[in-house]
Amino acid sequence: MRSDIEHILTLVATGKLDLAEARAQIEKPYDDLGFAKVDSNRASRTGYPEAIYCPGKTPEQVAIIAESLVESGQTVIATKATKADFDAVVQVLPQASYNEIGQLVVVDGMTSDKSDAQVVIITGGSSDIPIAEEAAATVEAYGINVVRLWDVGVAGINRLLVNRHVIDQGDVAITVAGMEGALPSVVAGLVNKPVIAVPTSVGYGASLQGIAAMLTMINSCAPGISVVNIDNGFGAGYQAALICQNASKTK
Repeated sequence: MRSDIEHILTLVATGKLDLAEARAQIEKPYDDLGFAKVDSNRASRTGYPEAIYCPGKTPEQVAIIAESLVESGQTVIATKATKADFDAVVQVLPQASYNEIGQLVVVDGMTSDKSDAQVVIITGGSSDIPIAEEAAATVEAYGINVVRLWDVGVAGINRLLVNRHVIDQGDVAITVAGMEGALPSVVAGLVNKPVIAVPTSVGYGASLQGIAAMLTMINSCAPGISVVNIDNGFGAGYQAALICQNASKTK
């Protein structure tokens, strides 16, 4: 994956940017848009760029931030995005794509080699798919392979067990479940890989919009589980990508 600094150096090498401007861009702590200060160097520091959380922003603001990220050579991921957000982004960045189920806008502003790593994303039920798709689209945007395994929750655990070979082929497992949230405990008890648990707000009244699932996941007796916030598919996808990225450096 090419960082924003590598992008700037490429512009210098091709004569599209002079040294003074290149230095100013590299030393610039952020891109000040007035209503937002875009972290234009985050990819070079952390491996992956800043994401755009769309709720609370106008579609036009989302588009302006996205354009700023692409100008600094970074991949854009805009989460919880509406169709109106996508329509605004695609007007200025025609290469943008929209995962309607996962509500994710992606603009690949970086060149990246496809990773050999694989993330298996598992849902307890079909109602968990939108959050799982947010995770899947995030992982794929960072150049890592995804295998989707939908609707294999513990209420029909035979569906999970007959697909264990699929989970075994992955480097990381992301488990996405609402209701009581037992899925990651079962998966972590079966496989020798990191399990990232995503509680969803799916469930009846006593599920408390995902709090019950989150508490189950946090209190799991199965080791090897990390838990992200309720409905945070992006956070799970980001963490899985980081695990895969760092694992590849040790090979």
